[in-house]
Amino acid sequence: MTTVRPLTPRNAPIQKRALERRAKILEVTAVLLEEVGQDDLTTILVAKRAEMSVGTLYHYFPNKYAILYALAEQWLGEIDTVLQELEAERLETMSLKKFVDKAVERMLLAYTNQRGLLPLVQAMFGVPELKDLDTAHDELIITSMARMFARLEVAERPAELSRLGRGFLEINHALLLVVVNQSKADSLKTLNDLKYVSLCLLERAKSQF
Repeated sequence: MTTVRPLTPRNAPIQKRALERRAKILEVTAVLLEEVGQDDLTTILVAKRAEMSVGTLYHYFPNKYAILYALAEQWLGEIDTVLQELEAERLETMSLKKFVDKAVERMLLAYTNQRGLLPLVQAMFGVPELKDLDTAHDELIITSMARMFARLEVAERPAELSRLGRGFLEINHALLLVVVNQSKADSLKTLNDLKYVSLCLLERAKSQF
């Protein structure tokens, strides 16, 4: 029988001090994910690094999975912001190369700014309580990319646009996780490889449109 762990806080923070404490917990958790990984992360460790008692932490999050869920939600919000910014561009007059450059660079910024991203996305995929956010992440990007690809006249059929959106997601997500964990010289090479592969995907689709 699978144990269902609670993810919602006892009391949602409203006051400024409470919101700051919640933000501090998420910030500390992201750093600790880089240092110790998801398996060795504990609420005791988070509370100690955040300079608060475990009892105080439990006022905000009932367990470490609730913290990870909130951190994943925050990450999802960052990706949503990037996609909204891209969709606000004048895509109809933009070349595929310029679109790919802009999309990859903006995504890279979001990946770079999120501390502890690799263990976080691993948790989103592997922890049952976070699985719905992993699914929401994929659907958000695929749907948004499909809309943008239609405006770029890469394809017309919804099924094909979604297929391309899935391909773009998988290629970029996998390689951006590599880029942010490489040395500066290697990351630049991998980033250029990513842009090339992404552009090839879209140009091939458009040539068949």
